[in-house]
Amino acid sequence: MQFLPPADAPKGEEGKNYYYTRVRLAWYYRPSDVSDRPVADSRLLLAAIYSEVCDINQIRGRCHVVHRDKISDLSGWKKRPDRFYFNRLFDPYIKKEFEVIPSRDVRNLPDQIRDVLISRYEYVVAEKEVIPDLTDHIRLCDNCQNWCASPDTVQCDRCKRFFHMRCVQPPLLAKPTRGYGWTCAPCSRRHEEEVDSHDVRHLSSISRPLKSNAPPARGRGRPRKDKGQAEREEVVEIKHFKMWPFRYFGQHTVAEDTLDEEDLIFPRTATRHGPKYQATVPSKPDPYNYPPDFEERGGDNTVEVLGVINSLTEAEVEACKKQLTSDAKLQYSVDWLTEVIRRFSDAALAARPYTSVNMKSSVRLEKWKKSETSYTDRPWSHDEIVAFEDAIALHGPELRAAKDEVPNRSMPEVVRFFGHWKSSKLKEENRRLKNAGPPAKPVHRQYRNAAERHDGQCVGLIEGEGSIVAQPSKSPSCGACRTRESKQWWKAPKGLQSNILCDNCGTNWRKYADLNVRPMREESIPSSKGKSTEKREGTPLAGPSVKRPRATPPPVVSAAPQIRCSACSKQGPLGKVLRCKKCQFKAHAGCVGALVDPGTLDDWSCELCENEETLEASINHDCLLCPRSGPEEKRIKPWPSSDTFLRACKPTEGQGWTHVLCAVFLPELHFSDANKLRLVEGLSAIGKHRWTTKCCLCGEMEGSVIKCTDCPKEFHVSCAWKQAHKFGFEIQPVKSSRRDTTITTTFKGEAGCMNAIVSCKDHDHTKRAIYDICETNEGGETALQVYCQAYKQAQTGQTHGLLRKAKRLDSILNLRSEGYVSPPDPISPDPECLRCHSQFSPAFYPTLGPNGGLDVFLCHRCHFESNEMNGKAMGMMVS
Repeated sequence: MQFLPPADAPKGEEGKNYYYTRVRLAWYYRPSDVSDRPVADSRLLLAAIYSEVCDINQIRGRCHVVHRDKISDLSGWKKRPDRFYFNRLFDPYIKKEFEVIPSRDVRNLPDQIRDVLISRYEYVVAEKEVIPDLTDHIRLCDNCQNWCASPDTVQCDRCKRFFHMRCVQPPLLAKPTRGYGWTCAPCSRRHEEEVDSHDVRHLSSISRPLKSNAPPARGRGRPRKDKGQAEREEVVEIKHFKMWPFRYFGQHTVAEDTLDEEDLIFPRTATRHGPKYQATVPSKPDPYNYPPDFEERGGDNTVEVLGVINSLTEAEVEACKKQLTSDAKLQYSVDWLTEVIRRFSDAALAARPYTSVNMKSSVRLEKWKKSETSYTDRPWSHDEIVAFEDAIALHGPELRAAKDEVPNRSMPEVVRFFGHWKSSKLKEENRRLKNAGPPAKPVHRQYRNAAERHDGQCVGLIEGEGSIVAQPSKSPSCGACRTRESKQWWKAPKGLQSNILCDNCGTNWRKYADLNVRPMREESIPSSKGKSTEKREGTPLAGPSVKRPRATPPPVVSAAPQIRCSACSKQGPLGKVLRCKKCQFKAHAGCVGALVDPGTLDDWSCELCENEETLEASINHDCLLCPRSGPEEKRIKPWPSSDTFLRACKPTEGQGWTHVLCAVFLPELHFSDANKLRLVEGLSAIGKHRWTTKCCLCGEMEGSVIKCTDCPKEFHVSCAWKQAHKFGFEIQPVKSSRRDTTITTTFKGEAGCMNAIVSCKDHDHTKRAIYDICETNEGGETALQVYCQAYKQAQTGQTHGLLRKAKRLDSILNLRSEGYVSPPDPISPDPECLRCHSQFSPAFYPTLGPNGGLDVFLCHRCHFESNEMNGKAMGMMVS
């Protein structure tokens, strides 16, 4: 609603120079939080005319909340994350729900009031039974032609015209009782004439539905999809008056009061000023027969003065305290000081000297009590203190429960001791802080560097810090989806089978209060004898229930175990998602190029783990396209974590390693076998610019960078993945004139040129149809798999890998030395070395034949050996 400076900032113009550290937030409620009515739609909210001021670092995120009438495609709106809607309002004080309608739909008002209402507010809040009257056409009195307000209006049951109750002759004092009608004088006279003429025709009592003036219900038809409509609905302008888009205008509102800008906008209820809520008191009470020695209270002589200590100076007070006691602890006792003030006040009012005051007696006689009472409680024994502290630890500050643990103490004594006990704990804490100093701030509460401190940007609280379960049990299980694997565990609400939730279910519960609970089989539920099976207090309404609504079928329980992919965080059955038997790395089979026999799914190993036995490639697993990790990082974390997709690596043509993401999203790289994503080729063909450009995310110049699709930023592929940038594939349509020269493919029914997309997370990706790397088509192939098969397959037909590498080096080094010829075309006869008769060589060099012609060749090795033997300069070696 608004941003605010700190609470201690000065008011006025000077306070505008302070940074905003607080924010005023408008409250919305979930229906399940304020009532016992189950609501299946987790995106439906209840508005409230209630706000709260919070610190900025307490903001968890941003969401879009709009009225239902502003949304054209509700199903599409709910598919987008962090999108909510409302159509009702809940007042937390009178605990009642109200309807919310657009202010333009209110027609039964005078023009000046309606214009003011529309110009200030976007919506109007009213009771459900008042909506038809507000949305009806304007009602004018048939006598005075002025607007008829609902409270003092009566309608003729025959002619349906409206009248003021004061305009009727004789005036009506009250509306007709429910079930009875009222007719105006002309209609009554006409009815009497019809009865007298016996020409009345009695109609059959046919119940007809009452015509409602409320807006028609929105149809449930499927609206036409418009991709740009959702964005336009988010930025639609909504009128606010003093930061609120709605106000109450119901049956307890005086219409003319809305013209006043200071009129309260909150919902109202019936007043309690009527005779029902008043006491019946006789006008002249009978005189009471008081006893002769009774002193009637209420006069000046009955006022009890509690203290006149303000008449003493500070020096006099200290002198009196030292005169009464020398115990320093007693001088700061609240009970003792209270009694000292009382006795000094009595001495001052009686004109006695202060030296006559003493604290020898521990009891006092109060004016309105017949017996003496002690001004301090008797000391608590050690056993009583231990029982009291145990009760506080068990029940918290529920002092009635604590009093049951200490039966020898009265309730006032327990309350007083609780205050002393808290003060003693606070005293110990202050002494500890004074000696040891304040504790250091956690890392997440400190500034990251001096630049952020200068800019006023600080690291906020860790998301859900108090709701994260750091160390779950040895065999954790999600209370909703029953999964046993999760990157992060959250605390679960009460009433579930487990007290933790996986990352996906925990996020859905915190954002949308939605739990997709998997029902447990009866045989898998452990029997607990003697334990109650009733739901505890606070059981979520979306949890497992005995009765399910008929419109919602029960979820299908899959018998296959579900495994969560580390790339897309989505679950899939074993086979579609593979899990390494050694390092527990999990990913979709199509994203790592794995073709596994269904009988050996449990024995699958990732490339890095398999290389430990076969030693096919280097034992140094560092990606050749990413920055080299330092020795400290290698020592701490020598292998990529199995929880991240960067664990997926592929060997290169030089027995090195590179990430699958780096090999796919760098355009110069190809695979010798795109189906298995094996043997990455083309590292030597990467341009110099990619190697010498600094990454904008990590600041390192090592490694090869790529450019953002939507901006000039350049970064490493692995750095972009760690920063949660957008990775995916986009299909662009191809013109008919370019279809012969452009490679096209089809994915999910969309045909065109498939492009690899890496975009910064700050860009808006909702306007583009970008397929995730793990998104599958009808045949079960992932988008990454389809892209690599179409665009990442190297030209391996009748060409050796070493020869392809020589061609790339030749194009880079511009090696067109005299005497060098490219290998002949496949249709021409294969060349053969004159000396060693080899037909395989990166390059062949023409030489003089026996007949003196250049129709014979030397292979690369023989050519240079011949040059060395002849003493000539050695040419450029092509590895």
